[in-house]
Amino acid sequence: MRQLRIGMAGLGQGAASTMPAIDVMPEYALVAGADMNPAMRAGFLATYPGTKTYETVAEMCAAGDVDAVWVATPNRFHCEHAIEAMRHGKHVVVEKPMAVDMDEADRMVETAEKYGVRLACGHTRSLSIWNRAMRRIALGGALGAVTAIHIWAYTDWLIRPRTADELDPEQGGGIVFRQGPHQIDTVRLLGGGLVRSVRAQTGRWLEARPVPGYYTAFLEFEDGTPATIMHNGYGYFVMSELYPWVAAEERFTDADRARMRRDLLSGTRDEDSEKADWRIGGRRDPTKKKHTGRPGWKPFDLGPVEVSCERGVMRSAENGIVVYSDRGREELDLRDLQRPEADPSGGLTLAILGELYDSVIHGRPLFHDGAWGRATLEVVLALIDSARERREILLSRQVAMPEDYDQLLPLPAAWA
Repeated sequence: MRQLRIGMAGLGQGAASTMPAIDVMPEYALVAGADMNPAMRAGFLATYPGTKTYETVAEMCAAGDVDAVWVATPNRFHCEHAIEAMRHGKHVVVEKPMAVDMDEADRMVETAEKYGVRLACGHTRSLSIWNRAMRRIALGGALGAVTAIHIWAYTDWLIRPRTADELDPEQGGGIVFRQGPHQIDTVRLLGGGLVRSVRAQTGRWLEARPVPGYYTAFLEFEDGTPATIMHNGYGYFVMSELYPWVAAEERFTDADRARMRRDLLSGTRDEDSEKADWRIGGRRDPTKKKHTGRPGWKPFDLGPVEVSCERGVMRSAENGIVVYSDRGREELDLRDLQRPEADPSGGLTLAILGELYDSVIHGRPLFHDGAWGRATLEVVLALIDSARERREILLSRQVAMPEDYDQLLPLPAAWA
């Protein structure tokens, strides 16, 4: 098997939850990392001996022994670093959101076309096996057409340790930019991709965090299908409480969240040291945690997904999904549909890199490409504009997900 040599642009907390999966994928060799922080570079070398580190992304992209670059730098640098990599002939995976405005997204798509490289827009929950299976069942027709989609989440996103850029909307910060793509990308996947319009509201309810920590939106597809998304990230209620098999794995307890909120309000919280704990080489370094392959479903920051169809309903469940139809209630265990390698991100890293590999090596379509990521970004920006202007925003840059995506997904026989 030919391996693609991959380098990590940015070695922060996001990268730390991604690299363990890359390291065990037989299709890839993790060979390099770039970060301006010397502690991050030292932690990377200690964790992955034999790799190389660079102070700048440009230096890594100029290296001849890197075939692809995973862009995990702060959102405001996604465009710059993706274009730098593509100019050097590297294939790119860029984390969500792919950019902070449509002009940047356009330039990224144009650069991929100019240099003949693949631009994959990854790391949203649409790539999870549970959501992909629901889409294939819907396309199979046994439940009739999709009639409505609902996703809702209660998390502690806003009160987790944050850097300044993560809380600055001008830099692609805040819950809409950083978490909205999970729900939006998933809704677009399940609904076919072509969102017609967005009507939304946001909420800023914590003085110490003067950015939206809440959003809700109504999305209408071109065919009239409605979808709603909601995320409350203030941490008073965390929805993993509803799922006993997940609650014990939460990184923070209710007492932790109350303390963090109090410390924010009093101005006594040391978020820099808290953040350092979760980075590579830190006290709670995600690369050091043991992970097993093929775990069950977890809400993560997406929340449960509910898909209504003409003749039934599908929803997220512990081991996969539950299908309610004229045949009754059936719970489908989909864990074996996942790749066997361990992936702290819940399968997202394995899925997008597998798609990229198939495209680069085998010439297969890249479904989560720049145009797809740009369309999701358009919805993110429309949500922000709609909340600010208190009106419906019409969209113009949407693209459909081809029906042959996941065509060979081995679903249980009754639903294949």
